[in-house]
Amino acid sequence: LSPVCLASHDWYQNGRRFCQEGVWQGLLLGQKYGYVHSCPTNLGTGMRASVHIDLPGWTKHSIDKLKARCEELHLQPRGTRGESGGQTGHTYDISNKHRLGYSEVQLVQKMIDGVNTLWKEDQEFQKKYNM
Repeated sequence: LSPVCLASHDWYQNGRRFCQEGVWQGLLLGQKYGYVHSCPTNLGTGMRASVHIDLPGWTKHSIDKLKARCEELHLQPRGTRGESGGQTGHTYDISNKHRLGYSEVQLVQKMIDGVNTLWKEDQEFQKKYNM
């Protein structure tokens, strides 16, 4: 971010001091890998596995309740237009919520198990609403 952009935030001065005093050096230098040159959210596996799935039953039932259910299942629902593209219709992009601290196998399995659960629940909602 440019200084002009950062100046509008309270943390600009603290960030500037942080860098000028070299406090960051002790945090970003590791014995094994050297200096970290990446956002911490991109370290480690950082993998996002996703699937597009039609959930008309959940859509009719409640999108807010679908979001809450995804939270319980450690999933992240998005519209098919991406992270900020919004939701249209009843097709969702469902992905693993967690990105770090788990193996690739664990992340993919969490997404698969969660999507299977949502699909089964969606079938019940479709029956309930005569869809």
